[in-house]
Amino acid sequence: MKTREKYEFYKPKKIFGQNFLVDDNISQKIIRQLDITDSDLVLEIGPGQGALTKHLAELEERYTAVEIDNAIASGLGIKYGSRINIINQDFLKFDLSQFGKKIKIVGNLPYNIASEILFRLFEFRGKIICAVLMVQKEFAQRLVAKPDSKEYGILSVQTQVFSRPSLLFSVPPTVFFPKPKVESSVIKLCFDNETDLKSISIFKALVRASFGKRRKIIKNSLKEYFEKTNISFDDLDFDFTRRAENVKVEEYVALANRIINLIPDAQ
Repeated sequence: MKTREKYEFYKPKKIFGQNFLVDDNISQKIIRQLDITDSDLVLEIGPGQGALTKHLAELEERYTAVEIDNAIASGLGIKYGSRINIINQDFLKFDLSQFGKKIKIVGNLPYNIASEILFRLFEFRGKIICAVLMVQKEFAQRLVAKPDSKEYGILSVQTQVFSRPSLLFSVPPTVFFPKPKVESSVIKLCFDNETDLKSISIFKALVRASFGKRRKIIKNSLKEYFEKTNISFDDLDFDFTRRAENVKVEEYVALANRIINLIPDAQ
């Protein structure tokens, strides 16, 4: 049966950015990266036509799939019944704190909301062991980018502070239906790292402001933020003559921790 015929009962919806994985070898390769033990809880983001689900279903009640598409959620519910947990909901609104223990996450993420999903994972990082995610290759490269590169930005800094990212392998467009116009990559985020950040909100605001004007030195980029928070550059021992992409991750953390001491009632 041709791929198109196999999926003719359900037309992928552009609104959800659906590109279904149809290569079983890739599916199994992705699942192996989770290193699932006999006690692990696994959550899948957007199971689609079940390329990963058919292998994860053996976990039964230890497996949960969160699917925004009503038709897909209904179809998987009919196929697997009560053996597994199928939740018809937008993952961006799903409360990960409801699990009684830390979980492992897997998913082929829609390219158009990959960053939003990532930030959601960071928000609940204390509830997650690791996440193995399929994303656009260019997006994956941004997550692991180093300073002084054009890929290095807000996503790079936040990802490397809140997790340990590793780029696993690339995936060609030919293993999807419909075929995307770009290559994909599988990335693993481990949430076993610790950060000494005193204020996550200040750190996020600092990084966002720093990269707000990439072509300018960081002093110019931060001018408005510092004025708003009544901070003087003279109060901070830091080289503000560099551009945002030249500042290391640990330097952003250190600067954020110094700033919190200068802002009354900061959290």
